[in-house]
Amino acid sequence: MNDRLVIIPTYNEKENIENIVRYVFSLNPVFDILIIEDNSPDGTAASVKELQKEFSNLYLIERKGKLGLGTAYIAGFKWALEHGYNYIFEMDADFSHNPRDLVRLYEACQQGADMSVGSRYVTGVNVVNWPMSRVLLSYFASKYVRIITGMKVHDATAGFVCYTRNVLENIDLDHIRFKGYAFQIEMKFTTYTLGFRIQEVPIIFTDRTLGTSKMSKGIIKEAIFGVITMKIRAMFGRIKKAEKIYN
Repeated sequence: MNDRLVIIPTYNEKENIENIVRYVFSLNPVFDILIIEDNSPDGTAASVKELQKEFSNLYLIERKGKLGLGTAYIAGFKWALEHGYNYIFEMDADFSHNPRDLVRLYEACQQGADMSVGSRYVTGVNVVNWPMSRVLLSYFASKYVRIITGMKVHDATAGFVCYTRNVLENIDLDHIRFKGYAFQIEMKFTTYTLGFRIQEVPIIFTDRTLGTSKMSKGIIKEAIFGVITMKIRAMFGRIKKAEKIYN
């Protein structure tokens, strides 16, 4: 049985979905794919179902509406654990993440990392086709996260990630709170606080050429203020543990 699963959340990705699926299935080693589809009005689900006739290792979870990136991945993680996968990947459908880099993320975890992160900033700024305002926002957001949390991760908001099974089994997935890009930060911070090894793998991030971005002001606000909330919760958690030890 294949032990590698790529989770791809989709909303209005009909223009990209067939190409991304075929690209991932062309890789060596073989990766299975799970699509988490949030009831796209453009017919993304129908395209996936058509592809399932050709690919037996393409799976689909259909949800009733646009429920958020974080909840999509949580659903995918639970499905992956139930079905025995040992390496579970996050990846966008829009080719901003180069599917070939899945192999490099996998190799990093095989060689000892518990989580490998496709990083835009570990070797400078490797972003193509983004306006400068968005590059600066993303870059300094990761700097901000490093300062607040103490994590030695250069690209805390990265959404191109490989988790080993051990990491996801040790995270209480039902208590991950954030739904937008703050979800990515929370998952890395939780992995970090549990003492797992995180390795950044340099990638080149290319903005989508088809479809529309899901970025919004609400997502940015959640990420900025969510980091502080997350850090405070972690501090109170350590205090409560210390009180139990000394009382």
